[in-house]
Amino acid sequence: MIRCPKFALIAAVAGAFFAVGARAQTDVGPTLAQVVKNGYLTCGVTVAPGFAQRDGAGEWRGFDADFCRAVASAVLDDPAKTHFVELSPKERVGALQAGAVDLLASASPWTQVRDAGQKLIYAGVALHDGQGFLVPRQRSFAKVQDLDGASICVEQGTPYELEVADFFRARKAKYEPKLFGSFEEAVKAYDEGKCDALTADVSTLHGARVGLKAPADHSVLPELVSKAPRGPLVRQGDDQWLNIVRWTLFAMLDAEELDVSKANADAALSSGNPQIRRLLGVDGAHGGDLGLSEDWAYRIIKHVGNYAEVFDRNLGQGSPFAMERRLNALWTKGGLMFAPPVR
Repeated sequence: MIRCPKFALIAAVAGAFFAVGARAQTDVGPTLAQVVKNGYLTCGVTVAPGFAQRDGAGEWRGFDADFCRAVASAVLDDPAKTHFVELSPKERVGALQAGAVDLLASASPWTQVRDAGQKLIYAGVALHDGQGFLVPRQRSFAKVQDLDGASICVEQGTPYELEVADFFRARKAKYEPKLFGSFEEAVKAYDEGKCDALTADVSTLHGARVGLKAPADHSVLPELVSKAPRGPLVRQGDDQWLNIVRWTLFAMLDAEELDVSKANADAALSSGNPQIRRLLGVDGAHGGDLGLSEDWAYRIIKHVGNYAEVFDRNLGQGSPFAMERRLNALWTKGGLMFAPPVR
């Protein structure tokens, strides 16, 4: 009998699926097949405080790093089977397009051009970000409207410069732009009191605040002047992999809403709540369509945690950045974070 090499590869991948405890599936997408064959997930990250940084032991820590580990947990049942690839902002898109990484944990904010024009697709919004203002607490700046007439430190030649100009022009308010060639120079000038406020994306401002001479003397105003939704990206054309990455995020949000965490994930397996039982794979068959085992969401929660746990330890009150959830709170708590149920 003549054996087709393509069929031999499919058989090998199917065998690898059983080795990691996944449910057999007729069609195996190329990315999932490659991850299972390699035995690890290759995740692209860009160094940014709170999102992806190496700790003293050389381990990657941060919000984006934990999301990579969550995907590895869903697929391979082991967060340690994550191979991190450090990429600069200019390298990210090309690396994903070329197949050098299986996904980008995050990249530039979601826009139509980035979504459709680069043959990549955003799997969801993991963080609602946007441009805001960092101000001294002792000044009478409680909201952005109070900045009328203020001097603003901003990095020149960036969308930040354009957005702040549009913001004040639309409100017929005045401001004095103080332009700098880099964000680091703008931060330094602000810390030296050379301007009344510093503007950038809120997540960036929180990272800058912890490096100031007296971080506690400064705060980020609650309002945003632009939208900058961020989330994981995958290549277009592999819907199975898109679904795996998307539902990893959804499972973390659903787990928070259902109060399922790392600490109680095992106990939750005995819950009488049908939503929890479906999420954790106790009832129903919700893994096969993804090419994963039925306990794929349990793996994520047990190994990495729900959305609140990941946010709090990396960006929120359990971290030096002390970011408030605000728009990133659950929809049940006044935020925008919402996920379809596992059912």
